[in-house]
Amino acid sequence: MTEPEFLSAARTFYDTVAADYADRFRDEVAGKPLDRAMLQAFAELVRADGGGPVVELGCGPGRMTAYLHGLGLEISGLDLSPGMVAVARREHPELSFEVGSLLDLPQRDGELAGAVAWYSIIHTPPEHLPEVFAGFHRVLAPGGHLLLAFQAGDRPLRVERPFGHPVALDFRRQQPDRVADLAAGAGLEVTTRLVREAEPDETAPQAFLLARKPG
Repeated sequence: MTEPEFLSAARTFYDTVAADYADRFRDEVAGKPLDRAMLQAFAELVRADGGGPVVELGCGPGRMTAYLHGLGLEISGLDLSPGMVAVARREHPELSFEVGSLLDLPQRDGELAGAVAWYSIIHTPPEHLPEVFAGFHRVLAPGGHLLLAFQAGDRPLRVERPFGHPVALDFRRQQPDRVADLAAGAGLEVTTRLVREAEPDETAPQAFLLARKPG
């Protein structure tokens, strides 16, 4: 089967910028207490329900995977970009990272106590998002938790020549209600929504959503 063009474009983009991206966003959450609060709440919910395996789906260079590991989670990472996975493995050798797609998750049905998609649904065209959310539901165990982060809005952002590299990619913003509807449509119960205004280095408000697979 021919791979969708949007996957090839995202892989090429992130393979190209992997090292620069890791350096630029290494300490991204240090000055963002609300972002950290959502990560901490997710970790507490997973631990309170007995823990178990968690995967960051679209982990990039692994910085959020490592952060959640520091909060006591049994976590690994998966990313479409081999270049990003290579950086993650180099910078966090104590953790496991593998290459994979949100459209074809390698985890078994009901395997995960938690899943995190931290700014990783933003390159998926709207018509493919129901499939992505169905995958989230499939891999979560009953009672398992999902944490999403994404830019809030309607208009996509075209990023061209990041760090001077000759690549470009669309960043698809989403309305929180639309994302909540996608989660509910996949059989997940939305428990928390948070939208904060953009920081000076951001181009849009930032949204966070917590959901749970019914137990």
